[in-house]
Amino acid sequence: MTRANLLQDLAVILPALDEERSLPGVLHALPPGPRVVVVDNGSTDRTADAARRGGAEVVREPRRGYGSAVQAGLRHLRGRPPEVVVILDADHADHPDLLPVLAGPALRDEADLVLSDRSRTADPGALTTTQRYGNHLATALIWGVTGHRYRDMGPFRALRWDAACRLDLTDPTFGWNVEMQIKAVRAGLRIVEIPVPYRARGAGRSKISGSLRGATRAGVRILWAVGHYARH
Repeated sequence: MTRANLLQDLAVILPALDEERSLPGVLHALPPGPRVVVVDNGSTDRTADAARRGGAEVVREPRRGYGSAVQAGLRHLRGRPPEVVVILDADHADHPDLLPVLAGPALRDEADLVLSDRSRTADPGALTTTQRYGNHLATALIWGVTGHRYRDMGPFRALRWDAACRLDLTDPTFGWNVEMQIKAVRAGLRIVEIPVPYRARGAGRSKISGSLRGATRAGVRILWAVGHYARH
């Protein structure tokens, strides 16, 4: 079976908010085969037009929030669900060409959840001090409530569809990743982390690390999510 045929069992969801400039590079770098869904999360630029020009399906989710966008993409896929769904940011900081590497364990049914680990492989300066501290704190807190030690909270991740349905993810914000990683441990999912390269984002500014306000809001939400999902 060719790599393209293998990737036909896979769908990629790209949450996107004002990513008109970086999105074309992401779509161009994706290998052929998977179904690609861009969720326009209330953009004020031409993100949706860039997605269509790149051959992606476009879903509109005006309710702002990372979790809201991903959940809209998952709802869109329900009519024809893939075997594996991959979440990939639209800022071109991750390497879309590594999709087969990241999704491989899930496609081969060797893992239910595959997470990118940028902690030792990111380009110098690609992860800000705020991001590194936030990732360390979040993974330490998750370890404290689940006993499982993650290395990263990387946004590039693959999840088998049946596992996604079992987790019943609901968080509408950046707490969505925390919710997933806590629930995955409690559900007994097979979890793998794969070291991957990571670069400074493409054009535009990060919604989290690009401003003190964004970093603070995301940090507070992540802390809230750990406390909330530790009790539920």
